[in-house]
Amino acid sequence: MRNLLVHLDSSPQTVNRLELAANLAKRLDARVVGVFAQTAKVHAGVVAAWPPEDYARDSKAAADALKAAVGNSEFMDLNRGTEAEILTQAVDLARHFDLVVCGQPLAESSPSPADLIERIVVDSGRPVLAVPYAGKFAETGKRPLFAWSNSREAARALADGIRLAHPGAEAAVVTISKPNAADLDYNKTSLDLAAAHLAAHGVKAKPDQTIASDIGLMDALLNQAADHAADLLVLGAFGGQGYPRFSRGSGSRFMLKHMTVPV
Repeated sequence: MRNLLVHLDSSPQTVNRLELAANLAKRLDARVVGVFAQTAKVHAGVVAAWPPEDYARDSKAAADALKAAVGNSEFMDLNRGTEAEILTQAVDLARHFDLVVCGQPLAESSPSPADLIERIVVDSGRPVLAVPYAGKFAETGKRPLFAWSNSREAARALADGIRLAHPGAEAAVVTISKPNAADLDYNKTSLDLAAAHLAAHGVKAKPDQTIASDIGLMDALLNQAADHAADLLVLGAFGGQGYPRFSRGSGSRFMLKHMTVPV
């Protein structure tokens, strides 16, 4: 991963994810581009000046924060105003990078589109590192937890996550199976193959097959991350079949709301 894109806005969390991105770039010898993508407060009527004064002030502050955190970097400002334009431009831009670093949505108080991460994950074809809004994560990848489900989404996430793991990382790879499932043995074999693939890339990961209880899959993964003291959770997103906004991706949206470590 030699080309990183970091999303910037006026939220306090921007500084935290810049620190993580800066340390990641230093370790990977990567180029960093910061993109300011924030909605502009435009009221009905004629706009006297564009961009609005508060938007320009926030954009300059983000550029200054990027320079202070990363030093040799590049700054871009989408300067699009509306959510629809920001989302379209952000997705297009993301396709030109190895990794997109974003912040966990701040619900109603987010200065950026609340579904920015979701749209980039679904439509850009590029991996996203989402940083929680609570807590501070200056480093990631020393204790990664890989979620494995023998799906195309998990396979893609595993391949991308390998590149974020520190050399000598204390990793784990976990699969969560239903009780009395007919494919328990197959899931175990698949899990061992995933661990062998990680080992071939120099990431020694302890395989762990967990039987699902009465808690949800994503809650189980968060519990596993806590037990492992993980600093990175790697998992596929928006898998399965169905209508994208209904039956598909509910677990991914749950994780975006409840993450406790970088994902």
